[in-house]
Amino acid sequence: MRQTLVLILSTLLLSGAASTQTTPGPIEDNSFLIEEAYNQEPHVVQYIKTFYVQKNGDWAYSFTNEYPIKTQRHQFSYAINLGHLGDRTELGDTYINYRYQITGIEEGSKVAVAPRFTLILPTGSWRKGNGSGAVGYQFNLPVSVKMSKKFVTHWNAGATVIPRGRDTAGDRATTTGFNLGQSTIYLASNRFNLMLETYWLRTQNVIARGVTTPGYTFLVNPGVRWAYNFKNGLQIVPGVAAPIGLGPSRGQRGVFLYLSFEK
Repeated sequence: MRQTLVLILSTLLLSGAASTQTTPGPIEDNSFLIEEAYNQEPHVVQYIKTFYVQKNGDWAYSFTNEYPIKTQRHQFSYAINLGHLGDRTELGDTYINYRYQITGIEEGSKVAVAPRFTLILPTGSWRKGNGSGAVGYQFNLPVSVKMSKKFVTHWNAGATVIPRGRDTAGDRATTTGFNLGQSTIYLASNRFNLMLETYWLRTQNVIARGVTTPGYTFLVNPGVRWAYNFKNGLQIVPGVAAPIGLGPSRGQRGVFLYLSFEK
């Protein structure tokens, strides 16, 4: 369960914020469970914190730091994850990311595409069930489409592979995961957005040597975000959402908190 919580945060919240402008335009930040296809502009750095707590008290926290590499075309980021299950709080696996902005740099672009490639480092403890126990790889393809002055949509499709992952007994097997997601953003103003996300995730858990079992997550996530813009170029974006589990996640409820600093 802890691995699934952390994966929900880290899979789709690793990259994707645009820069603060002198004359602020519409918020172009991460959605909450969905990745937006906007890299950082040169010399603009962003810090993102997310916190997802379920009604049973389990929670997952993720900290992401994003840097442009000379131009907006290339972006580096990393994500550090923590998870709490029962009475234990443990470090999860760490994600090292590179993103390439294919389209969306040109002013006035209606479509942005920025594929992400991720190296997953096994910093979590597989013995305690909060780490994969092996180096893994992830690919995510975010596409952002400006439908009108008031509506923007974001689309995600991705996959995760962990060769020789471990369970708590030390048994190894290769696990694969797939994610799909979509968000629709209503730009009520340049500084206030209404959001609705749909997120589906398929994971695998090692249960014996060479044997895995699948797990599924399906969430609908309504939320809001807003921005505080400062004269020195700092932009702070808080957000809150209420994930609702459907289908295989029926009965799952929680609160999702988001906070980013960009300058």
